[in-house]
Amino acid sequence: MNKQEEPRTISILGSTGSIGSDTISVLQSTSTKYRVLAITAHESVELLAQQAYALEPEFVVIANKEKYRELKRLLSGTKSRLGAGDEGLLEAASLKTNWTMAAIVGAAGLKPVLTTIAHGGTVALANKESLVCAGELLAFEAKKSGATLLPVDSEHNGVFQSFDFNNPESVEKIYLTASGGPFLDCNKDDLQRVTPEQAVKHPNWDMGPKISVDSATMMNKALEVIEAFHLFPININQISVLIHPESIIHSMVSYWDGSFLAHLGNPDMKIPIAYALSWPRRMPLRGSRLDITDVGKLTFRRASQQQFPALRLANEVLEEGGGSAIVMNAANEVAVQAFLQYEISFISILKIVEASLARIQYNKADSIEEIMSIDNEARRMARNLIAALD
Repeated sequence: MNKQEEPRTISILGSTGSIGSDTISVLQSTSTKYRVLAITAHESVELLAQQAYALEPEFVVIANKEKYRELKRLLSGTKSRLGAGDEGLLEAASLKTNWTMAAIVGAAGLKPVLTTIAHGGTVALANKESLVCAGELLAFEAKKSGATLLPVDSEHNGVFQSFDFNNPESVEKIYLTASGGPFLDCNKDDLQRVTPEQAVKHPNWDMGPKISVDSATMMNKALEVIEAFHLFPININQISVLIHPESIIHSMVSYWDGSFLAHLGNPDMKIPIAYALSWPRRMPLRGSRLDITDVGKLTFRRASQQQFPALRLANEVLEEGGGSAIVMNAANEVAVQAFLQYEISFISILKIVEASLARIQYNKADSIEEIMSIDNEARRMARNLIAALD
């Protein structure tokens, strides 16, 4: 076999979530040869085992150590090495690959992402929290190792395809679109009664529970604003958010000659995943095609910071700098989990985040240790604030 025919080596960190599962679907649909080195999951051990049988990876990791015995039983007789816990995750991330999907949800994905970046290669970033908490550190480590960071979020992936990196000064603005979630036109009384079951039912996208709740509060878009600031050579005032209920235009870039480049597509995460997997080329992908005549009309409106306070928090965090983004993300993760467990109301999520930001003194974090210290402090504060609501 000559060098051009050698299969690409791939790892999927967070393979059982929606992004990880879609990544596997894309891999299985392509004729390109690949060899999966590692797949990891938090605790979905049965699905992880099914994926291991299908992909035959060299290394399979379950983060929840209590599930390791079951994983060992399910994969008895296979050739895959097995691992568990944070140690296993970091070992999986340290395997040198051509391409890695970083799809572990939340700040838990930060250390694996940094470990992956250290050995170079291409890293497809679906873990927006890593960029939010450690954007400068990730960029520094990528430059040092020669790693390529590709955004997988549909909005940033669209901007990436439309942005003139050779002439960034010609860019006037980038526009990130948001459907507005399932409660776009609800009043405060309606929001007070929102249940977790209602919050996870996104009108357009099929996503996991945490990101679905973030979409409902617009925290997802707030995190994406911070993510865009770190991904592209722009300033805060060049990022705008538009409400676009149809979720057909994912992002736009406007230029100083009056031109707008818009990225359109069906709301299907397999499309940006396929682009990241095949970049700098494109790969054929099975699936329904966008018929713009069926859509008929595309509507937009400005995203009001009064209606969506999460967007105001994002701007304040970017202006404040330091470790404020780490606090915002950590407090939000704790609050969303509490909401999903029926411990707090839907409208209390952002109240917990804002109160955490107001109570914690944070300096700039230049290392993973400093980042995790702020993250831990913010989580403790958020839990204390939640307990005080009882």
